[in-house]
Formats: sequence, C-alpha cells, structure tokens
Amino acid sequence: MTDQRTIAAIRFGTGLPLAEDAPVTPDAMLAALAGPDRAAKVWPAPGLTVALPLLAAVDAARQKERQTKGSDAAFQERRAALQAVLGGWISGTRATLARSIAAKDGFRERLVRFWADHFTTVARNGRERMLPLTLVEDAIRPQLNRRFSDLVQAVTLHPAMLIYLDQTSSVGPGSVVGQRKKQGLNENLGRELIELHTLGIGADYSQTDVREMAELLTGLTFDPAKGFIFRPGWAEPGAETVLNRTFGGEGLKPVRAALEMLATRPETARHIAMKLAVHFVSDTPDDSLMAAMERSFLDTDGDLPMAYAAMLDHPAAWAPLGGKVRQPYDFVTAGLKALGATAPQMLNMPWGRLSKLAIAPQAAMGQAFLSPGGPNGWPEEAEAWITPPGLAVRIIWSMDVPQQLLGKKFPDPARFTERVLGDAAGEALTWAVTRAETRREAVGLVLASPDFNRR
Repeated sequence: MTDQRTIAAIRFGTGLPLAEDAPVTPDAMLAALAGPDRAAKVWPAPGLTVALPLLAAVDAARQKERQTKGSDAAFQERRAALQAVLGGWISGTRATLARSIAAKDGFRERLVRFWADHFTTVARNGRERMLPLTLVEDAIRPQLNRRFSDLVQAVTLHPAMLIYLDQTSSVGPGSVVGQRKKQGLNENLGRELIELHTLGIGADYSQTDVREMAELLTGLTFDPAKGFIFRPGWAEPGAETVLNRTFGGEGLKPVRAALEMLATRPETARHIAMKLAVHFVSDTPDDSLMAAMERSFLDTDGDLPMAYAAMLDHPAAWAPLGGKVRQPYDFVTAGLKALGATAPQMLNMPWGRLSKLAIAPQAAMGQAFLSPGGPNGWPEEAEAWITPPGLAVRIIWSMDVPQQLLGKKFPDPARFTERVLGDAAGEALTWAVTRAETRREAVGLVLASPDFNRR
C-alpha cells in the first residue's frame, strides 16, 4: 500500500524527493496554501509592471520604423525591443522551472499549472510572448485560495486574456465608436467565458446568451501604457440578459455582476469539480468525490480552498497511484528534480543548454511550453500523451539527460529508485533496476518506467 507521503508528492505535488518539512497531509497542504507564496518571493517572475513597458517599447519602435520607412536604425531598435521581451520571457520561464523543482509547497505549484491551463492564453507573436506568464503572476497565483469568482474576474480583466481572445477589437454595434466606425462585436471572450471558464460545454445556455455576454463585455480593453482600461465609448448601451438575468448600469459594475453570477452557478460547480478531479486524481474520477467537491463549491459560493479540501479529504483522492499520466511538463520537471537539479541551476544555466534539457523536449513530447493549440488548453486523457512518438522522446530523455546533468556520478540504482518513487516502485521495476548493466541504464529505466510516468 502506497503511503500518504508518496501520494502527496506524486499525485498532488511535483514529485519526489520531498523536503523534510514539506506538507503531506490534507491539513498541512491547505495550511501551506493559505500562507504566503514563498516560491513567488524567492524566485520572482516578471508581471505586467515589467512586461508593459517592454511591450510599449516594441510598439514605439514599430511606429518609428514605419515613419522612417524601415530605416536600419529603426529596424535595430525594434529588434532590440523584441529581444528585451524575449529576455523577460526567459526570466519568467526560469522562475517557473525553479518553482516546480524546488518549492516545498508542491500542491500550490500544481494548482498554478492547473488554473493556467483552465484559463489558457497563448502568445501569438514575439511582442506578446510575456503575457501568458504575467497572467499567472498577476491574476492566478494571488487568487489561488480565494473564491472562484475572484479568480474569474482577475483573469477576465487581465490584458493577456483580453488580447488573446481579441476582446481588444470588440466594439458594441450600438456604441458611439461602433456607430461611427461601423466596427463590430467579437464573441470570443463571451463564448469561452461561458463554455470553458465557467459553465462548461454542454451546459444549458444558448447562442443568445453568448452574444449578450459579449455585448456586456464591450468596453473592456487594454492600453500598453496603462494595462487594463474600460472605454465607455466602446460599450454597447443598455442592459444585457444572460441566462435569464438582466445586467444594467455603468462601467464595470454590470460586468462584475455577470461574472459573479457565472462563477457561482450550479453548472460551474459541477464543471470545476470535474476538472479538478480529472486533473489530480483520475481520468475517470469517483462520482462521490466529484459530488463532494461540487457540494462544497455550491455551499461556499465557490470558495476554492473548501473545494480543494473536499478533494483532499475524500478517500478516493488517496487511492493507489496510476490513475493519471504525467504530462510532458510534469514529467520533465519531476525528472529534473529526481536527478537533483536545483533552482540555482534553472536560474543560471546557459539558456541554450536549459532549453535543450527542459523546454525543447516538452515540445517534442507534444506539449510546447505555454502554447496549447487553443483556448481549451491541453487534453487530460492518458491516450493524448502515451503515443509511440511521445514515448520515444520520453525514453530518449530518460537515457540522455541524466548523463548531461550527472556526468559519470550516477547514484546507486536501488537508492535512486527509492528516492524518486518511494513505495510506488513496482516489483518489476525494482527487479529490472538491480539487473541493469550500468548505473546509467538503471537511472534511465527508472525515469522511463510506467511507475515514474504515471501518478
């Protein structure tokens, strides 16, 4: 029987080994989550206060290039501005890896990755490269232990989301600007807010609800110098009706009221409970587990810590491991952690080398870092990740990366197996490891094994 410490580390954390004082019980994990975000403080990543001036510099350089008809000096200025954005993205990526490898509060880091995927944003070009990272820093990490409504509102009003879903080009047809410029409505944010972020696909809503929500959201936009702004002249005049509730008024008040309504609906409780259970526990989670989480969500108006508690307190959450496959990001970071990689290495290793060790392999396994194919994020089911090409890359990584990190100083195979899998190592793996011809092969066998690739 797998012990609680191993399950906490592998199912709800970022893998073994754990620090001595790492939280492993439900109460301890929730208490750590309620406390300060130490990982964000120790390994800071750039938020909008850093990203916006860099983005504005790209825009200014691009404007100058147009004015000078593509002069070499203006071209070089724009190139330098884009390089500065790339530098900010690299800094944020390094911090993200450091947190996953070294944070004691692994449950927090896993929740961050879950919510970043639930509220997917993708940079469409070099200018926007930093924005998905800033969404995590400014909107997701600060709201992890608050109400779901707080999280929805922070994410919805964040420039990363507004830009990714083209809300910055959405104008109310009856607004002052819409009438003057004949500019139209964009329904992307309204649709994804209902279909993906709150109620879920298949819930009882109509195209009319989507359009009314999209009209209600007009006026939400972004300025590179200020970040989020509300432009009254872009907003569709009058009240809008979404799911049989009418929202009227000036400014952001009706928008926030509608977001609160969507975030606390029964359909939303069911959708979020299902997604959390599928992500953390099993592709086919226990019905009573999801029911407990849904009930907790509804009873507390979407209090996220209470939903997490309902999950962690349920016996199904501590069932034997193996119900999920580690996605490429989780596999790579857990592998680096298992091999003894440290936060300073993630922060200081030459970027080319770190990219080859940790970023490029994820893409080769089918999960490009922070770049899912659409707003619905990455798939959860095992079949999406356990494919012949994906497995081949995992095996190659398992055999090659240990030598790159460890040189010739490979650990004792039996001790390594126990260190990175605890009592989750099966008899077949334990037998194979002790009979490997070399320590290098033994370490590779552990990392490539189903025991390590599943959680």
